Amino acid sequence: MRHLRTLDDLTVDQIERLLVRADSQGSYITRETPPQTVANLFFEPSTRTKCSFEMAQKELGLHSLHFDVEHSSVQKGETLYDTVKTLESIGCKAVVIRHPMDAYYKQLEGINIPIINAGDGSGNHPTQSLLDLLTIQQEFLIFQGVNVVICGDIRHSRVARTNANILRKLGAKVSFSGPKAWMDDKITRGKVLSMDEAVELADVMMMLRIQTERHNEEDIWTKEAYHQEFGLTLEREKKMKENAIILHPAPVNRDVELASDLVECERSRIFKQMENGVKVRKEVLAYALNIDVEEEKSYERIV
Repeated sequence: MRHLRTLDDLTVDQIERLLVRADSQGSYITRETPPQTVANLFFEPSTRTKCSFEMAQKELGLHSLHFDVEHSSVQKGETLYDTVKTLESIGCKAVVIRHPMDAYYKQLEGINIPIINAGDGSGNHPTQSLLDLLTIQQEFLIFQGVNVVICGDIRHSRVARTNANILRKLGAKVSFSGPKAWMDDKITRGKVLSMDEAVELADVMMMLRIQTERHNEEDIWTKEAYHQEFGLTLEREKKMKENAIILHPAPVNRDVELASDLVECERSRIFKQMENGVKVRKEVLAYALNIDVEEEKSYERIV
């Protein structure tokens, strides 16, 4: 099966090829194939990931089956395995799943269609990382030596975990900033900076949402206090390198992790990330479903 549960399901070479194809959309032609149906199972709220997968499915000529968790047999105790096995049995050719449980896909051994992870708890978010990689690549062309600082709620962030692992593999220099209680040494490996240090070092400031839904009471900050201590304020942005950029997986808590005026500033690539999300998820679906494509642009190694 061509699953994408974590980025470990892809080799570095496959990731490089996927990014090249995503960035050159329009230069290849999808050959005619019988219609295939992909089921979208979102057990957590989502705007960007869910809608971009739907858009990618439409652009590939796929049929989308939207699984309504609140009105399904999940409410009667149906297991995730039985839900997915049912969708496989009725003819779905792949499933896209977001779930609050870390590594939920381990329950799905025996499923015979591709599983695409759209985010698992605080574990992994492979397609978000791929679109982040594409956005960084478009800016800097290579990853080797690029200083990426991931800022905010590191311990609870599947985005931080997945990006840290793949960026290091690709040769980027990864550091972190945020409240001490939200750090995780397995992710940060001791590379923790103050925000004032971070803005001067970073080529990429990757801001993260505070994941209050995964917090205990002792983790609570006021919005104002967090913004001044760990946010990218207007004053801090002025200290960034001339060509440094701002990323955020969104949704953005304006004036908390990021000053509202910076969301669409010249440095911001936040909405470019969303645009790239459709491109990347289109390529992931084509990979998972083995959709035949005729490339008109030769592949060049980018790292």
